[in-house]
Amino acid sequence: MLRLKRLAVLSLFAFCAITAGAFWLLGNGTPAAQPAPPQAAGKFVPLASGSKHAVNITRTVEPGWLARTAAQTGIPARALRAYVAAAGMANADAPACGIGWNTLAAVGFVESAHGALGGGRLTASGDVSGPIVGPGLNGDGFAAIADTDAGALDGDTRWDRAVGPMQFIPSTWKLAGRDANGDGVADPHNIDDAALSAAGYLCAGGRDLTTDQGWTDAIWSYNQSEAYLGQVGGQAAEYAEQAG
Repeated sequence: MLRLKRLAVLSLFAFCAITAGAFWLLGNGTPAAQPAPPQAAGKFVPLASGSKHAVNITRTVEPGWLARTAAQTGIPARALRAYVAAAGMANADAPACGIGWNTLAAVGFVESAHGALGGGRLTASGDVSGPIVGPGLNGDGFAAIADTDAGALDGDTRWDRAVGPMQFIPSTWKLAGRDANGDGVADPHNIDDAALSAAGYLCAGGRDLTTDQGWTDAIWSYNQSEAYLGQVGGQAAEYAEQAG
């Protein structure tokens, strides 16, 4: 019962938060640096001889480690695989970033309970079982962001809405969205694509997420809220501790 209540509170928080990309429309200044949580690393299957790819999003997370860590943290294995692979790919692209899968997992938990918001789940392919769409950004308690995608991603032709397990707004997805699973489409409703896009977004600008200031700046760019900083930081630290 406590777990269900916690999920309900987190779900409400996620839908009441200003989501990725809308941060610059509200507030001024930058908060004091928060202590950066440990940046946890995953375990990958050894690369094949001669492989040029640091990570393949769908196949290289070591299965035994994945099962153990999913059980220890309560993160669904399908979501955890996406977070771990996305962190590995982002760090391969930007070695100075040092992003941990636990930071991505914390963002995913706060934003959508790892794709379970509204009673949904992630399919084997990493798609959400039903659309996760935030409230219209109509200026009533949120920034006012007029429609930028003709409703293609969020179904709203008047206002933008945050979409998918990592809650991107369409205008930000247009800039940051990446195809992580190799199907030829960058889809914010797919956890692989959304996690890799979030990782790249957080690492942007040469940030070093192993430092207090770098981590704070990254999470602040995703959501300009001190409460959000605290919640993501606490959850990321908890995941690192649980995973050992």
